[in-house]
Amino acid sequence: MITIEELARSIEYTLLKPTVTKEMIELLCEEAKQYQFASVAVNPFWVSLCSKKLEGSEVAVCTGIGFPLGANTTEIKAAEAKRAVMQGAKEVDVVINIGKAKEGDWSAVREDIAAVVAAVKPAAVVKIILEACYLTDDEKIMASKAALESGADYVKTSTGFGSGGATIDDIRLMKSVVGNRMKIKAAGGIRRLDDAMAFLEAGADRIGTSNGVSIVNEFKRRFK
Repeated sequence: MITIEELARSIEYTLLKPTVTKEMIELLCEEAKQYQFASVAVNPFWVSLCSKKLEGSEVAVCTGIGFPLGANTTEIKAAEAKRAVMQGAKEVDVVINIGKAKEGDWSAVREDIAAVVAAVKPAAVVKIILEACYLTDDEKIMASKAALESGADYVKTSTGFGSGGATIDDIRLMKSVVGNRMKIKAAGGIRRLDDAMAFLEAGADRIGTSNGVSIVNEFKRRFK
């Protein structure tokens, strides 16, 4: 049985909507420290503020790169990631070039990922977002392999802005490809404790959710 501390440390507390304000980011950071989440996940504009607010805590700052479409040029993705790390990000979540994946141009997908890895490793953890809702199972397998071969640390299911979010089947499929050589992040539509627990049991190491506080509080109520 997972402990409440283990649950909290699996959660990346997200706030990625376009209407986010400074006050909302400050509250996010305070709650992340209070609940001892693994990280806050924010858009690049807010990395510097989060880094200041979380200084001295064990909560990392995570940000999206090429987010949410993955259609930025490789050079811009690498520069965006490098800038975010300079401002205090310890983790970067990079959306693959989905169009190139759909074309089957896996060399281009690998090169796109590898450029970001080269720009920020070893200073930051690199997570690769497949946006699985747009991919076939064969494409998910190839995208996971591309992430592994390019030196990234995690594969991640979704941005939360696509046509669908994380599924248990996707976690199991990704796990079958990367095994213990990479970690896995589930994100998109994870709102309740039962959802989070199911993804962790299926093989996810991290849970991306804007409902981190309510999930942990639900755990406290159920298992007090």
